[in-house]
Formats: sequence, C-alpha cells, structure tokens
Amino acid sequence: MNEKLLLSLLDRFSASQAVELILDDGDLHLSLRKESAIRSKSDSNDFTGPSTTTEVKESVNHEFSVSYDTIKSPIVAVFYASPGPDEEPFVVKGSKVKKGQSLCILEAMKMMNKLEAEFDCEIVAVLASSGQGVEYEQPLFTVKRI
Repeated sequence: MNEKLLLSLLDRFSASQAVELILDDGDLHLSLRKESAIRSKSDSNDFTGPSTTTEVKESVNHEFSVSYDTIKSPIVAVFYASPGPDEEPFVVKGSKVKKGQSLCILEAMKMMNKLEAEFDCEIVAVLASSGQGVEYEQPLFTVKRI
C-alpha cells in the first residue's frame, strides 16, 4: 500500500463515524482504532490516559510501520482554523510545521488562544472544522513528526 493511499484511508477513517477499522488482505494487515473505542473498552478505574499515537502496519515481505501523533485540544473551546474569517488557515493537510508555529486558535471565555506545535511535523489530517466547539483532549490534528 503506497503512502498516498494510506493517507487517504486515514483521512476517510478520521472523518467517518466508525471507531474501528480492520483490513486483512493476505500480505496486508491494517488495524485502526479511534480513541473513543479505546476508552469504551477500558474500565475507568484502570484507565491510564488516552493514546496519542496511531500505529499503522503494512507487511509485504517485511514489516513497515508508520507512526502518527495526535494533537489534542488542551481546553474546551471553539476551534478556528484561520486568524480571521477571510484569511487562509494556519495549516492544511500536507503543511510542514516548525516547533512553535501556530496551528489554530482556540476561543474560550472570549479569549483567543493560539495552539502552537510542540515539535516539527507534517499535518496528515485536520480533524476539526472552523467554528466547531471542541472538548478537552479532543483530537484536532493527526501529524507525522519530521
């Protein structure tokens, strides 16, 4: 499975209502699980925290692993992809981001908070829409460290 097809599959899965996807086709084994599925399977007493990495594995004569991180909302807020209504988004799918670069604005209690990248990365998927209310620790971006 090439990287372009894999990223397309990840985007579609992220945007869907599905919480788990398992694809097993001979040489290829792919297993995707959203955080909500992990939480629902865990007992709240022994839950140690949400997973921040999705592992995607492809095996065709060798094992290939691509690891993605999820950038989550640190607060309950309204997500804004751009600095203003008529302006370009801070980042889009495929954007290369440097540590400290703004990813979005999170508005809480009339305060505009810029969410900045904590490490250099490439945006794999934007998981929230501008103007959407987001919850604490809700995934906002899927990224690949660079």
